[in-house]
Amino acid sequence: MSDGALAQDRGPTDVALLDETIGANLARTVAEFGDNEAIVARHQGVRWTYAEFADRVSALALGLIGLGLERGDRVGLWSPNYAEWTLVQYATAEIGVILVNLNPSYRTHELTYALNQSGCKVLFAAPSFKTSDYIDMVEQVQPDCPGLERAVFFWEDDWDEVVAGSAHVDNDQLTARRGALGPDDPINIQYTSGTTGYPKGATLSHRNILNNGYFVTELQRFGPGERLCIPVPFYHCFGMVMGNLGATT
Repeated sequence: MSDGALAQDRGPTDVALLDETIGANLARTVAEFGDNEAIVARHQGVRWTYAEFADRVSALALGLIGLGLERGDRVGLWSPNYAEWTLVQYATAEIGVILVNLNPSYRTHELTYALNQSGCKVLFAAPSFKTSDYIDMVEQVQPDCPGLERAVFFWEDDWDEVVAGSAHVDNDQLTARRGALGPDDPINIQYTSGTTGYPKGATLSHRNILNNGYFVTELQRFGPGERLCIPVPFYHCFGMVMGNLGATT
């Protein structure tokens, strides 16, 4: 379309599409089910209610603002499934930062390509995965990734610094960021497998992935209080969207 407007096609439905951001949707869920368990990570000994989860998400969102991240900036996430993965997922959505999902099995050349092609300014990562030393691998690729300003590793001092940085950012800034976002804003980049060439990054909006997760769980007739086991990787659509977002919608 010449004016740059989004093209949308909606068929008849008895259930309306969600017309809100991920942050607004989470806030509604927290208001109604704040004392319910939101996430249980058995391998980490983590159990958070929705209220506790939302507090941690807000703290990290403030920390991201403290890093100087602006709406539309890209943040990479390179990690197997941990509770911290979900915090980064929802915190970036709160402030309009685009989350770039990175396959935990990437080798250094694949990581370099994805970071540069997407334009990541900050990378969040686990320290390691199986036999891969992520800290060492990131040190190897940083000279070839000029746009990458900072790498933050879960449970290391730099992770604690980002979260603690929330104390130096006014809550009004987070409120303003939330209010400036819309359902059609880009919020996530997911890469194809790269079977026939370099992986291709698909840019997704709040509306895209929120409704995907919502309607999958609606069709499965999941309701409040039910528990959804998510053994699949968070880094792709099944885990992050149909799993995580499906549970919180």
